[in-house]
Amino acid sequence: MPNANTDTPVIIEASLNGATSKAQNPNVPYSDDDIVANALACMEAGAALIHNHTEESIFLESGELDAERYARPWRTLLQQRPDAILTPTMPVSQGEVPVEVRYRHIELMAQEGLLAQGLCDPGSFNLSILDEEGLFAATHLLYRNDMHDSRYYVEACRRLQLGMSISIFEPSFLKFILAYHRAGKLPTGGILKFYFASDDLPFGMPPTAASLDAYLGMLGDCHLPWSVSAFGADCVGCGIAEAAIRRGGHVQVGLEPYAGDRQPTNVELVEEAVSLANSLGRAIATPAQAARIMQLPTYPAPFTTG
Repeated sequence: MPNANTDTPVIIEASLNGATSKAQNPNVPYSDDDIVANALACMEAGAALIHNHTEESIFLESGELDAERYARPWRTLLQQRPDAILTPTMPVSQGEVPVEVRYRHIELMAQEGLLAQGLCDPGSFNLSILDEEGLFAATHLLYRNDMHDSRYYVEACRRLQLGMSISIFEPSFLKFILAYHRAGKLPTGGILKFYFASDDLPFGMPPTAASLDAYLGMLGDCHLPWSVSAFGADCVGCGIAEAAIRRGGHVQVGLEPYAGDRQPTNVELVEEAVSLANSLGRAIATPAQAARIMQLPTYPAPFTTG
């Protein structure tokens, strides 16, 4: 089985907020101070990677997120933990907004030296929620990344000397990356993030070992590290985290993907993943170890306070 090296330390990513609201969980951080405090606490608990959104909706008509909103807490965080590996999101495509606009905040933060890892979302899927009949509502929403956009993300990361955080929401996303692998044109550094999802969401395979094995079967001789996440579910509680750890993979937890019958903190979710990995005989990766596992081309991020 590809990458089934259980001697490799487990990389744990804390995905701090996403679209989760304070009404859903009052512990979700959005202010600068809360993002910094949550990130520091999660790293202390064992998280090597930090992912967060700002309070801006990703459904921006302008198609451009505010780089400064991202940069403010990250500057503070990197002053205290210069080893942090930070990953932003980007807006959903809005009509004719060019990909260069949607990705501009990432370019600006990379130029400032805040990033060691960029974002690559190489594919599209429908967006909706279940209606009162239990059917997906008839929306026109699409998370759209066409082939032109997808190639832009890869080449932007290569140009900026960033590793790639590669979102795999559907098998077609992985096919795109595997084409780069077969052609020998993948940039150095990256991690595949297999995003599974509950039946209440219109994307992703269910968070089961069978679904994970289907992805791993696709990898062939591609040895990129990979992680799992469970949107609309509990990554540890549903069993997909254990399946990944037993197969040599890594884990994303946090209040962005989490859904369940409790209101945990990000730190509690990280601690649960750490405890699970330890119980299965896997060590926990430090940020520096994670950077080596992912072969990040630039690490730590070259941010300076001067």
